[in-house]
Amino acid sequence: MRNALIIAALAALVSSPAMSQSPSVPNAAPWDQPFLPPAPEWDGASRALLRDASDPWVTAFEADAEHDESPNYADTRAWFDRLDAASDLIRIEQFGISPEGRPIYAVIASKDGAAFDPSKPVLLAQAGIHPGEIDGKDAGMMLLRDIAFNGKDELLDRVNLILIPILSVDGHERASAYSRPNQRGPRIQGWRNTATNQNLNRDYLKLDQVEMRAVRGLVLKYRPDLYVDIHVTDGMDYQYDVTYGYNGENGVWSRSPAIAGWLDAVFKPAINAALEAEGHIPGELVFGVDADPRAGLSDGGLGERFSNGWGSAAHVPTILIENHSLKPYEQRVLGTYVFLEAALRRLAADGPALRAAIAADSTLRPAEIPANFAPDPTPAYTRTFKGIRYEMYDSPASGRQEIRWLGVADPEPWTLSFYGSRPTLTLHRPEAYWVPSYRTDIIERLRLHGVRMETLEAARTVNLDMLRLVEPKLATRANEGHVPVTVSGVTPERRDWTFPAGSVRVPTDQPLGDIVVLLLEPQSSESFFAWGLFPEVLSRVEYIEGYAIAPLAEAMMAADPALKAEFEAKLAADAAFAADGDARLQWFYERTPFYDDHFRLYPVGREN
Repeated sequence: MRNALIIAALAALVSSPAMSQSPSVPNAAPWDQPFLPPAPEWDGASRALLRDASDPWVTAFEADAEHDESPNYADTRAWFDRLDAASDLIRIEQFGISPEGRPIYAVIASKDGAAFDPSKPVLLAQAGIHPGEIDGKDAGMMLLRDIAFNGKDELLDRVNLILIPILSVDGHERASAYSRPNQRGPRIQGWRNTATNQNLNRDYLKLDQVEMRAVRGLVLKYRPDLYVDIHVTDGMDYQYDVTYGYNGENGVWSRSPAIAGWLDAVFKPAINAALEAEGHIPGELVFGVDADPRAGLSDGGLGERFSNGWGSAAHVPTILIENHSLKPYEQRVLGTYVFLEAALRRLAADGPALRAAIAADSTLRPAEIPANFAPDPTPAYTRTFKGIRYEMYDSPASGRQEIRWLGVADPEPWTLSFYGSRPTLTLHRPEAYWVPSYRTDIIERLRLHGVRMETLEAARTVNLDMLRLVEPKLATRANEGHVPVTVSGVTPERRDWTFPAGSVRVPTDQPLGDIVVLLLEPQSSESFFAWGLFPEVLSRVEYIEGYAIAPLAEAMMAADPALKAEFEAKLAADAAFAADGDARLQWFYERTPFYDDHFRLYPVGREN
C-alpha cells in the first residue's frame, strides 16, 4: 500500500507543469522518475552541426537518438586514436598519469607538425576538470572531426588548438546516473572529485594533485594565448545556456588589465554574436546570492585557486565557461562547439593584439597586491537579467516555501542588483623571498608554477625579515585534504639568517611575481601556509615547570622595574589573565632566552 501511494504521488508530481515532460517509468524508484524543472523549448541553428548516425565519424553523443550520451574513457580514447591515425592534422600527446594509473592526454590539432609555428596563437581548451561537467569533451570531438574531414581545416591556418578532453580521468570513470542531481544530462555522468577525493578546480595555486601538476607542465610547454576551462553550473534557472567570465571582466579587480580589456572589447562581442547567430543565449558568469531569485547576483568569488583567478594573476588569458545545468545536453554541447570555433576564429584574427596585451601585463610589478577577496555587501550596480518564470509553494518535505521553476522564459527582463567581490587584505611586494632547502616540497611547487629562482650553491647568511605569526588558528574541519590555518597578522623581526646550500631566493621582479607573493605571504588565503603546509611552526618545543619559572619571574621583576610595570598593567587590564596562574608564568617564560625562538616563526624570509 505504501509503495502504491508513493508512486501515485510521484505521478501527480511529474504531471505538474513544473516538472520535466519526459515520460515516467512505471514502478521506478523516486530518483529514477523525472524531478528536474522543465527546459524551455529550443531549436537552435547549431543543430545543423550534428552528423547523421550513418556517418563513419559520428560521435557517441550524436549517434544517440536523444543526444544524451557521452562515451567512457576507453571509448573516447579509442575514437581519438582512430582520428589520429586517419588525419595528419591530429595527434595525441600524453602529459600525465592519474592516481589510478590512467594516461592523461591532449589532442592537438595543427598544420605545423610536432613543432608549433611560434607566430601562431594557441588555444588550450580543457574539459572534465569536473568530469560530470563534460560538455567540452563531446563538443571537442565534433569540432576536431570537422577540422579533420568536413572542411574546417582552415581554422588551423593561423591558430593551433589543444584539447584536453578529460582532465580528471579517474573521476570520469566513477560514473553513474546519480552523480549530478541538479544537471540535465548526459545520461551517465562522472564524479566531481578525483580518486584522491580532491577538487582540481581548487588546486591552481597549491598544486597538490598530479593532474594539476601535469596541466601546469603542458601550459609551460605550449604557452597558450587563450585558456578555456569548460564547466556546467548549478543554482538558479535562467534563459542563458552558455555563460562565461574571467577575472577582471568589465574592469573590476584585474591583475591583468590589458588582457581583460582585450577580452571585454574584442573577444566577448565576437563570441556573443557567434552564439546568438546559432540560436544560443550567452550571458556573463553570475551566481544567485540567495534562494530568492530576485535577491541579486554575485560574481561567485575571485580566488586564485580557480582557473580564472590563477589566469589573471599569472597573465594567462583564461575563460571559465559555465553552461547551464538545466538546459538539455544537446543544447549545451552545441553551444560549446560554437564557442570554441568562434574563439579559434577570433584568435586567428586578433591574436597579435592579445599577445601584446599579455606582454604588457607581464611587465606589471604592483607595489601593493589586493588579496583575500570576499563578497562585497554593497551592490556594485544593477543589471538586466533574462529570467525564467517561477512560483513558490509550501513543501511538506522542507516545511517551508520552496521555488518551482516553470520552464517558461519571462518576457519582461528582470532588474537585479549585482554584488561583486572586494579585497580584505593588501599585501606589500618585497624584493624577494628566501625558502630554506629542507622545504623541497615548497621549492618543487614553485618550480612547477614556472617561477624563476636562484638556488644557493653554498650556505649564505642574509639580513632580512623573518615573520612572527600572530594568533594562528587551525580550521575546525579539513578542506581539500588540508587543515587550513589563518593568522590575524605577522610581526617582522629583522634577523641575520643563514640559509643552507640548496635554499632558493625567489625574486618578485618577474611575470609570476604576483603568484609568488600570493603563495609565500602567510596572510594570503591562497598561500602555502594558509593551506596548512607549514604546520611545524605551530609546535612549541621545550617548556619550564612552575617551580622553576615562578622564582625566576620574581627575580626578573626585581631586576627590571619596567618589566614589572608592564606585567602589573596587564594584570589590571585583563582580569582573565590575572586569574590564570599558568598564563601569568607563561608571560614571563616568553621573555626569557629559554623560550623556543622558532615557535610561530615562519621559515620563509622576506627581503625588502
